[in-house]
Amino acid sequence: MKVSIHKSVLETVLVNTQPYLEKKDLSQITSHLYLRTFEDALEIKATDYEIGLTYHTHSIKIINEGIATANGKKLLDIIKILKDDEITLETINDYLYIKQKNSKFKLPMFNPSDFPDFPHVDEKPKFDINSTQLVRAIKKIAPAIDTNNPKFELNGALIDIKENYINLVATDTKRLALIRLEAPTDHAFSLIIPKKAISEIQKLFFDDIEIFYDGTTLIAKSNHFQFFTKLINGKFPDYARIIPQEKKYRLRLAKEKIVESLKQIAIISQEMKLTFKPDKITFESLNDDNIEAKTEIEFVTGLEEEIYLALNSRYMLDFLSNIEESSFTLGYNDAGLPFTLESENFKTIIMPIMI
Repeated sequence: MKVSIHKSVLETVLVNTQPYLEKKDLSQITSHLYLRTFEDALEIKATDYEIGLTYHTHSIKIINEGIATANGKKLLDIIKILKDDEITLETINDYLYIKQKNSKFKLPMFNPSDFPDFPHVDEKPKFDINSTQLVRAIKKIAPAIDTNNPKFELNGALIDIKENYINLVATDTKRLALIRLEAPTDHAFSLIIPKKAISEIQKLFFDDIEIFYDGTTLIAKSNHFQFFTKLINGKFPDYARIIPQEKKYRLRLAKEKIVESLKQIAIISQEMKLTFKPDKITFESLNDDNIEAKTEIEFVTGLEEEIYLALNSRYMLDFLSNIEESSFTLGYNDAGLPFTLESENFKTIIMPIMI
């Protein structure tokens, strides 16, 4: 293989493939990128077996067709230090040579035939969804995805495909985030996407995409890339049972005022008590260190009696930082029961702290 490609084009692709590489064991083929000339394009693949990415770039001059592999991190390090000009990649024997004018580097290759096969779209069912809309939805629920939970299904986000709409759901058992997207679908299905894949999806999905899936894999395809992730095998909790159906109180609150007050108290303690009175809301810290923080805002709540709730403010701030409206609705039944935060098609259910 011998190709000529501009530094900026190659560097962009290499940066985007880094999260998919095996970093710890450099003897593994998955620490390498797979490079192949394909018709009039260069195909570059990276995978750690759990997630994978294929890029195609047509901004290239193919001198000789062929296949190569190279350690992905070392190749990126080399490209970064070269000048903003054309670079030649050439395979000679079992080495990949990187050349630019008077500079030359040599990296050992692994056998390209050992590189893992990627899943194919084949006859997999698909759902069409606006990529910008999907990324915005994923960003909203992502903070509620758990980490290292022994119940593996909680270490990912649920995509619950219903007739004509899709629910995206995440929970860490202390809160549950849900967003509903209207979308035409062929049939009901549900799948759980791992947290690492959720993180990469937010970086990638800026083109129009098609999403294909089966019981084990999700594949996203655009004109420039193809992404896949293995799915988490498990049964996601019945989230519908967690959502309060009736609310004794529904308070319409001003986002900016609430955020400002939460952040003030959070300097001392993330755990705090909110007391809602007819004409004001009081925020107080909860801790055992004899340090106190308290503030209040004047706000007509419409209540005839005083109610309160105790919470971890981070959960509320995560919700408020991901809504576009200037106000939101708080649904409340009792200080000991879950309460809801809602804005348009996005809601979060939070377990209160018992005091």
